Amino acid sequence: MRRAILMLSILLLASVPSTSAQQPGIIQEHWYHTWATLTVDLDAWAADHPDIVKKTSAGETELGRDQWIIQISDWSNETKADGSEKDVVYIDGGHHGNEHLGTELAFLTAQYYIEGWASGDEEAIRVLQNTELHIMVLLNADGNDMDTRWNINQVDLNRNYDHHWNEQDETQPGSGPFSEAETANNAAYMNSVVPNADLYVTMHTGVWIMLHPWGYIPDQPIDWELFHGIRDEVNANISDIPIRNANQGLYPNSGTSRDYGYGVMGFPTFTFETDDEQFLLGSVESLSSRLGEELEVMRYLIDNVWYWRARLVVDEIRIDDDEVSFDITNHGRATTRNATLQYMKGDTILWQSDNFTVNASNHTSVTSSGWSDSGGDWRLSYQKRIIDAAMWVNESVPTEDTTIVTQSGLFGDAVYVLQMSGITILAVLAAWWWSREDEPFSMIKPILEAELMD
Repeated sequence: MRRAILMLSILLLASVPSTSAQQPGIIQEHWYHTWATLTVDLDAWAADHPDIVKKTSAGETELGRDQWIIQISDWSNETKADGSEKDVVYIDGGHHGNEHLGTELAFLTAQYYIEGWASGDEEAIRVLQNTELHIMVLLNADGNDMDTRWNINQVDLNRNYDHHWNEQDETQPGSGPFSEAETANNAAYMNSVVPNADLYVTMHTGVWIMLHPWGYIPDQPIDWELFHGIRDEVNANISDIPIRNANQGLYPNSGTSRDYGYGVMGFPTFTFETDDEQFLLGSVESLSSRLGEELEVMRYLIDNVWYWRARLVVDEIRIDDDEVSFDITNHGRATTRNATLQYMKGDTILWQSDNFTVNASNHTSVTSSGWSDSGGDWRLSYQKRIIDAAMWVNESVPTEDTTIVTQSGLFGDAVYVLQMSGITILAVLAAWWWSREDEPFSMIKPILEAELMD
């Protein structure tokens, strides 16, 4: 049956003029991708939109199919307009070959921003000017071709990651962590190309739910404020899709890409379970309609990716002799701990504050002693999130946006002003007295004479 449908798809594609290599709209909206048709579509995107689309491979599957990744951004600029680094989003679909709606949601996410850029959509342009999207639409191409959950080695690829591998007595996790080419390639891409990602979403089909860490234990993640805040905003404004930790929201599972992404890479991660449909090759309802609500959630996650980490800003620095006091605001939705304010000269730390914590979307004031330096630059050093695997960042403090007050200097200036004011007042009084006396020094003479007589 699968081969018959594939042959029909090939015949339909053959009838399309060569100037339009992508699948016809009727097929695109109702038939799920195979690796072959996906390759055609990705090639067309890369050819038609070279300014924003790059196609690359993370490696090959066990049977030698490329694991295509589509990279989407405004490639005319390597950074944001202000010179800061672009935010990075990583998405993969199709760990399980027969979970087609997860694969299609990954495809629709890419399509939304590519077509939005081409049509001048304000949201798409803003996102691509400030963000890099890296999307592996179909991870398990071999399983997809056979319409099965597993890869060719009958391994469940979403139990094959090197994070508490096989602790839950998982079914078919492989002979060891990363025993399969598909998962090893995916992890290698995370580590080498997107190690600084501020969002990772892996897309599946099974039930309608979004799952965050942890899966291997029932505990809430240490960055629970971030995940719960996203849950509350999505449920209040976009969708009533359940958003829970994987262990309690679905079932215990270990060795997953979600827990690996969070526990090893330090990314904020979600498993997006799009629906309960499996083992079918198409949809009666158009995919853009069927997955429209899920795409809205993805747009929210991507559009707000800047907030999915701690974002510290120094509001004011006050220096008083050997003490430095400063006010810090965290504009991000993630808490940070063990942060320090540092005073640098080149790569040398001349002074640094005591460690401090700033909760998500909050602010704090810190006072530390030991200040005795000048001639350097201010810098913040802190973790993006408080999970151990989260990356540390060193960010310069823009002095043009930060109030810096030297209180001891102000006190000295004030004393000087008062002193000078006092001299001026005495001079004025003396002049007034002089003007009132006919003989201004006559009162002095008797006193001097009386002293001499004594």
